[in-house]
Amino acid sequence: MRSDQTAVPVSYAVPSAIGGVRPGSSPHGGPGQGRAAGPVLAAATIAMGLMAGLFFAFDVSVMPGLAAGDDRTYVTAMQHINKSIENGMFGLVFVGAFAATGVAAWLQHKAGRRQAALWAAAATVLYVVALMVTMGVNIPLNNQLAAAGDPSQITDFAGVRAKFEGTWVATNMLRTLLCTAGLAALTRSLVLHGRFGRGGR
Repeated sequence: MRSDQTAVPVSYAVPSAIGGVRPGSSPHGGPGQGRAAGPVLAAATIAMGLMAGLFFAFDVSVMPGLAAGDDRTYVTAMQHINKSIENGMFGLVFVGAFAATGVAAWLQHKAGRRQAALWAAAATVLYVVALMVTMGVNIPLNNQLAAAGDPSQITDFAGVRAKFEGTWVATNMLRTLLCTAGLAALTRSLVLHGRFGRGGR
């Protein structure tokens, strides 16, 4: 080394030697993505929990309560419930749970949190299956019930109920299990996200 050259401190040379990554920073994604990863994951967890809770409420209270009533009451009540649930708040949570969970998995991956990303991705898959069950079974059954017409015009309440009740109740239980499993997966992802933030892997 020539006498007029200045020695470079090791603390500055090491980051350059490994690609210019500063200690404590992630080689994946920008700082904005890293900051957003936690809040988005938390939002996804809340949305998934709300969906699991909604389906669970039907399993343990709404459907058993209606099952105890007569056929006319059952059909009329379910028609009203299916119509009432078509509102902006439900739509926001229903779609938001999917969007937030998928984005959360992507952000965790971009931030280099592989295990947290895998758990969030698993939650996304579980919710997609729940969506497929909803679109493929529950919504068509809801439409079929609505197509039966105004209760004042229905003559065979028992027949309308029989075509709806058993399948709808069973698939709703499946949706509850899928969303609850998704909630557990997102909770695990949150734990791993926190550990990573404290310096763990």
